[in-house]
Amino acid sequence: METHKETTPQWRTTIIVSTSLQNHDTNRMLSSQQHRIRCSDSVESGAFIFPLSGTAFLLVDPQDLLGRFEESGLIERIKTFVQVHRNSFLLLYAPFNGEKELEILSVIQHRFFGSNLRILPVRNNAEIVKGMLTIAKATSKPHVDSIRDRMSLARAHVIESSPVWEMLRDIL
Repeated sequence: METHKETTPQWRTTIIVSTSLQNHDTNRMLSSQQHRIRCSDSVESGAFIFPLSGTAFLLVDPQDLLGRFEESGLIERIKTFVQVHRNSFLLLYAPFNGEKELEILSVIQHRFFGSNLRILPVRNNAEIVKGMLTIAKATSKPHVDSIRDRMSLARAHVIESSPVWEMLRDIL
């Protein structure tokens, strides 16, 4: 018995990566998935930028922060990153939820509440890559149009089959 699987072409994009991440495992994972990687000195250290989808990700590892969190300059780095990038995501790398990681997450959430920064806690390199690619793909031009169309169809279907709308039609 033969099974037919619908094969969709693998999504590929160009990613601008900070040179500080040139030898990082996530960079190798993205390359192995056939994405075009461009390293740049001009982007924030720890940044992944997806120009076709207009999203940017800043990878922060609490283990890399020297001394006290408040004195590390991280808040200023994030603030600059948010000012430069309209769709900004913070990838908070925390393989386990220790007291230090939760404190950093809480401080960042309180400081950037109401801004366009979204925080994505990640536990390993696979989660970093999966999270970035999922968000970038969903916000890239051909895919965002497809998602918008499907949402419109779903909304129309809900309205058509809604008992409230049927009742209103009967009244009128």
